Amino acid sequence: MFHINELVVYPSQGVGRVERIESQEIGGATAEFYIVRILSNNVTLMVPVTNATNVGLRSVCNMKTGMEIFESLKDRSDFTGYTGQNWNRRYREYSEKLKSGDLGDVAYVLKELFLIGNDKELSFGERRLLEQAMSLVSMELAFALSRDQEEIREEIEEMFADVIADTENVEKSE
Repeated sequence: MFHINELVVYPSQGVGRVERIESQEIGGATAEFYIVRILSNNVTLMVPVTNATNVGLRSVCNMKTGMEIFESLKDRSDFTGYTGQNWNRRYREYSEKLKSGDLGDVAYVLKELFLIGNDKELSFGERRLLEQAMSLVSMELAFALSRDQEEIREEIEEMFADVIADTENVEKSE
């Protein structure tokens, strides 16, 4: 059960605040809903209280988990390199991970896309996924670590500065 003013994460939308819990009658039955305002875009969502877990609504991670996620971004030992896998298959896989709402999965997508971008130019869809993953990870880490989202974003970009620089050099030479 979430409480009013509690920060929560809604999969693929990001961090939101429970503004209220209200009852509504739908089809003759009364149901309770969390009214959640997503902080990044001011969208309001109605999430049935009884279905909140099924849709992936969860609390913002704690500081310890936030630090672990931050460290996992630095660790490149699990990256096997760009394998030439069909970008469409990779896009679907990454989209599913972003929809899962699991911060570890979202951070994995972020890291993979940065590192793949070192080996080849990312497609438009991959760049969009990269931006979505960056937004989701940096916002949740900002709340978990009590820091500014832009600072977190800059630190993540610095972790991959070699990758970003290589990609930019390739684009300039073309």
